[in-house]
Amino acid sequence: MTARTPAPFTADDYRARMERAAREAAGAGLAGLLVAPGPDLVWLTGYEPAVTERLTLLVLVPGRDPELIVPALEAPDAARAAGAPALALRDWTDGKDPYAIAAALLAPDGRFGISDNAWAMHLLGLSHALPGSAYASLTEVLPMLRAVKDAAELERLTAAGAAADATFEAIREVRFSGRREAEVAADLARLLREHGHTTVDFTIVASGPNGANPHHEAGDRVIDRGDMVVLDFGGLLGGYGSDTSRTVHVGEPTDEERRVHDVVRAAQEAGFRAVRPGAACQDVDRAARAVVTDAGYGAYFIHRTGHGIGVTTHEPPYMIEGEERPLVPGMCFSVEPGVYLPGRFGVRIEDIVTVTEDGGRRLNTTTREMVMVD
Repeated sequence: MTARTPAPFTADDYRARMERAAREAAGAGLAGLLVAPGPDLVWLTGYEPAVTERLTLLVLVPGRDPELIVPALEAPDAARAAGAPALALRDWTDGKDPYAIAAALLAPDGRFGISDNAWAMHLLGLSHALPGSAYASLTEVLPMLRAVKDAAELERLTAAGAAADATFEAIREVRFSGRREAEVAADLARLLREHGHTTVDFTIVASGPNGANPHHEAGDRVIDRGDMVVLDFGGLLGGYGSDTSRTVHVGEPTDEERRVHDVVRAAQEAGFRAVRPGAACQDVDRAARAVVTDAGYGAYFIHRTGHGIGVTTHEPPYMIEGEERPLVPGMCFSVEPGVYLPGRFGVRIEDIVTVTEDGGRRLNTTTREMVMVD
């Protein structure tokens, strides 16, 4: 079953986002925002150009209409973007200086937020054109710009989560033993696409001792009976991300394997129950980590408890010690504690959770109990 594709965003949706971004820039004491091709540009305008050495730059200055600087040969594509009616296009031809065009739109001594993935050559070009200017990454100055999702975004994230759940329900019926990790990973990718994903970002299949590596790349190891297998997979559906982890066992697990799985399941539940408006991001990490530590496995929980998700599968906010930012309804992030025993096995259980008015709601609903596969 393919997930229903939500209605596309409109020019008004993108106009509202750009207006909010400009207001937040002003509130942060910035003279404006400079957005290069990447997820921020897609979120703000619906435009997703190829990333090349030619400058493409969205200029958002408080109190002014947004403008998009584009190479002339790409202007027709930019004009067809969903958000194009909400901004002015300024094209430039090869042989002209695009940084001079940008400089004419900016305060010469302004401090600007610039998207994290802007190329260094473009940042240096701007700095040369405006030697009195200063720049800071968007993650530093406006880390929560995309963090709180509206109803339409939540609809897309919910659909992506449901498609990932359907993928897990299907993969648990696939034969694991005697097959290479890469073969099962290919099954995961195929199933994600069958259930509506347009992009598959990752399909981790980490069997036996490979499960102790949280970001193991599925390889040629043949999965055997008695293996614990960490499955972590996701991608984009309707432009928004999925990301879920479940740990299955090939045949009957040992008592220790059951015990570790139970610890991680309890930690994941504790992290989820810590989600509520006003709680600090670090409270989610602390709640999950306390369960693992009290069970004696604290040294083997080697990553943060969660990360935000939206138009990318990793973005702010982060559920990590030291992050005191409060949770707000509409935020979406993973809750994914794990235990990794070097040379033996690993366990990770992950759901995407959204903050509601009175707590949290899981976007992944497949069983978190131990699942046995063949």
